[in-house]
Amino acid sequence: MSERKVLNKYYPPDFDPSKIPKLKLPKDRQYVVRLMAPFNMRCKTCGEYIYKGKKFNARKETVQNETYMGLPIFRFYIKCTRCLAEITFKTDPENTDYAMEHGATRNFQAEKLIEEEEKRIQQEREDEELNNPMKVLENRTKDSKLEMEVLENLQELKELNQRQALVDFEGMIDQYREMEKREREREKEEDEREMKEMLDCALVKRLRDSDSDSEKEEEGSSEQSNKSGSERPTDILTTDKPTEAQGASAGGAKRAKVESWERSVGTLGGKGALGSLVVRKKPAVTTSKSSSLAGTVAPISQTDSKPETTDSTDASKPVTTQNRSSSLSLLGAYSDSDSNDSE
Repeated sequence: MSERKVLNKYYPPDFDPSKIPKLKLPKDRQYVVRLMAPFNMRCKTCGEYIYKGKKFNARKETVQNETYMGLPIFRFYIKCTRCLAEITFKTDPENTDYAMEHGATRNFQAEKLIEEEEKRIQQEREDEELNNPMKVLENRTKDSKLEMEVLENLQELKELNQRQALVDFEGMIDQYREMEKREREREKEEDEREMKEMLDCALVKRLRDSDSDSEKEEEGSSEQSNKSGSERPTDILTTDKPTEAQGASAGGAKRAKVESWERSVGTLGGKGALGSLVVRKKPAVTTSKSSSLAGTVAPISQTDSKPETTDSTDASKPVTTQNRSSSLSLLGAYSDSDSNDSE
């Protein structure tokens, strides 16, 4: 059984490779290949940036009459992605890199330029020292002096690092954090203390206000209770007129004491609200002695004089005349009865 993927071809015994005709192809022929941009570049025509790794369908050709140690150099043709301008670059086997040739400028090659400059300086120095021993001595002196300066600088850096190594940065950070923590706690305590003082002041003020309000209420209630206790609803019926009028009518006599029954229903002889509803009862004729008559007349006159104090000046005059006339008529009746008894 034969293999499916055959790698070797069968050559018959009579095969002669010299009999194979050779193709007549030009040496500078071009091939289309797929490649990526080997470095960052910028188009000179439109300024478009082409970054490393950008894929192109490029044309490849072999550079004529240019080799490096028998190795051929290849040239590639690509087009700008924006303006379709042609850009060419070729291989650089000496530096294992690519070299920009036409249509664009290479970016970010400062390191390469520095390396090339160092190589050039080193080559010039070697050329000078080749036939000049004094130049060799001078260069060695400069190198030794530069090396000593470098060592001194390195020693200073080591000492500085040792001084800094003695510093405990972690301890400093912890101390700073502890200070911040204490500061925050102190501020918190101050805020709490101020808040407590404000609350205490507000509470004291509120208690004082409530105490003053309660005292005012107690005073008002006590005054109202005293007023209500001293005054009764029926006292308006027994309110007296000013004593000046009574003094003028009664000759400066002192005001009599108001009895309890007069305080509740008022005086009988007054012309108030109840004075018109009460009818005075006439005294009955009794057979008493003249000595008792005088004792009887005195309280009647006193009782009759009481309404004078309660009424006004104008109302007290007719009541007084009426009382006098009634007392005279009683005296006359008593005297007639005594005379009849004596007969």
